[in-house]
Amino acid sequence: MYLGLDLGTSGVKALLIDAGQKIIGSGHASLDVSRPHPGWSEQNPTDWIRACETAIAELKASHPKELAAVKGIGLSGHMHGATLLDAGDQVLRPCILWNDTRSHAEAAALDADPRFRQLTGNIVFPGFTAPKLAWVKNNEPSVFAKVAKVLLPKDFLRLSLTGEHISEMSDSAGTSWLDVGKRRWSPELLAATSLDERQMPSLVEGTEKAGALRAELAASWGIASGTPVAGGAGDNAASACGMGTVGAGHAFVSLGTSGVLFAANASYLPNPASAVHTFCHALPNTWHQMGVILSATDSLNWLSEISGKKAGELTAELGDVLKAPSGVSFLPYLSGERTPHNDSAIRGSFTGLAHESGRAVLTQAVLEGVAFAFRDSLEALKTAGTILTRVTAIGGGSRSRYWLKAIATALQVPVDIPADGDFGAAFGAARLGLIAAIGADPLAVCTAPRTDATIEPDVPLGGAYADAYQRYRALYPAIKGAMA
Repeated sequence: MYLGLDLGTSGVKALLIDAGQKIIGSGHASLDVSRPHPGWSEQNPTDWIRACETAIAELKASHPKELAAVKGIGLSGHMHGATLLDAGDQVLRPCILWNDTRSHAEAAALDADPRFRQLTGNIVFPGFTAPKLAWVKNNEPSVFAKVAKVLLPKDFLRLSLTGEHISEMSDSAGTSWLDVGKRRWSPELLAATSLDERQMPSLVEGTEKAGALRAELAASWGIASGTPVAGGAGDNAASACGMGTVGAGHAFVSLGTSGVLFAANASYLPNPASAVHTFCHALPNTWHQMGVILSATDSLNWLSEISGKKAGELTAELGDVLKAPSGVSFLPYLSGERTPHNDSAIRGSFTGLAHESGRAVLTQAVLEGVAFAFRDSLEALKTAGTILTRVTAIGGGSRSRYWLKAIATALQVPVDIPADGDFGAAFGAARLGLIAAIGADPLAVCTAPRTDATIEPDVPLGGAYADAYQRYRALYPAIKGAMA
């Protein structure tokens, strides 16, 4: 048996698979996000440990014998979070999360230093880790002075499991401190934020062993002491391992809280000017590119909250047949946007509203707006040298066939729907735990699931969607000018 632990923004998932990669059982525990000021997003790292214990307890209650047979553990987690520890490994302040935009000024200052784009292959986004440390130095100097270690969220969880300060390449590539081409920390970039390698965790590949489960936890969980813990991956790379998106030309579209258009690459292909992320993959000697939307299902959840209707009820009102765009447009910039704008200050909007613009029209506009944001990412990937001919859909939003039809038509590429199963980050983490435990061939383990159905672009609506996309593209400069 092999265990995958995925630390998500909204909860921790524990997933158990057997040697044949069949899912045996799972446990879950919820997490909350604190937003004490506009643009802020934080969590208490000790809550991650509590949630992990709750998820494991649920799994142990339902599958005690199977849990006892675990031979390897893999980790996944939301990226970029700044988890600051003192010399005694005590948490200094709440973790500043990936969707926190307070450090926009610090990010711009670091990005103006040409070494960052040159060595990391990426723009320094406000959500990345390095500008958050610069913000702490500028605004909480007493905290910054005590920082002995900076860990990413899943690696803080690893510390609690193993007692080790270790990270891996895919997650660390999102800090703005990693030399992504050479897969190592950059002393130059660390020094630019008044840090050094002693304050960083050691680095391994995601498929390698990165610590062993502590005896007291092993006894509590009922598994063998010293069970190896894999390096693991950041959540998107872990999802790619779960989906088998590890070879050049393979891609997925993820409709989660945020949205991701992810493409695997066999070589390092940076193009920071496109606002595409270029990161190390979780497998050795592989990389990936992705366009990132900060509010994907979060946009629909926002509409759900203010309308008093569940998200599924909103999409059900649209029916199954794709409609032509109504003329109402939605910009999904509720928390700013990464690809292609790198704009933490921009905010969302509806345009084209009329008396007849009812709830269903607003829902349709939200789904189309997110689909067009994915189209922005597709165009950015093309600029970075990556051409996609089809994508596989994952994430909670992919349950809406209407949304997938809109995405296929907006992107003008087929969207594959995998056969029923859980192929997300927790599954990918479990696969990495298997690889690390027995030394298996990563490509033989990280295979793609069977395709259950394929949604083709709606040809008759292609022209209407193309026109609506051009209207969408024209709105960003107009809204940005109005906010200036």
